[in-house]
Amino acid sequence: MTADGRDPGLQPERTRLAWRRTTLSCTVVAILAVKQALQGGASPAAVVAVSLSGLAWLGFLLVAHRRVLVMGTARPEPLSARGALTAAACTVALAVFATAMLF
Repeated sequence: MTADGRDPGLQPERTRLAWRRTTLSCTVVAILAVKQALQGGASPAAVVAVSLSGLAWLGFLLVAHRRVLVMGTARPEPLSARGALTAAACTVALAVFATAMLF
């Protein structure tokens, strides 16, 4: 333990679990996008939106997987600005594509 009474070993574990939960949430969103597109009839716009949602999901999955691996080390490095921007862009993209499928 450090002088301030905090155990630094628990924070990386909590962060790693948070990345896993967020990845699971993104996976559910991507699956629901496919379901929505198939229920409404596979129009060309829906197919494009589902394809783009899949790409956004894969991008987020890549960032999250790298982050989970880094969080498993003894002294994890901070998330890079590029990784944070990619994760945020993929999240926003999933929301935009989901909205596009509604119309």
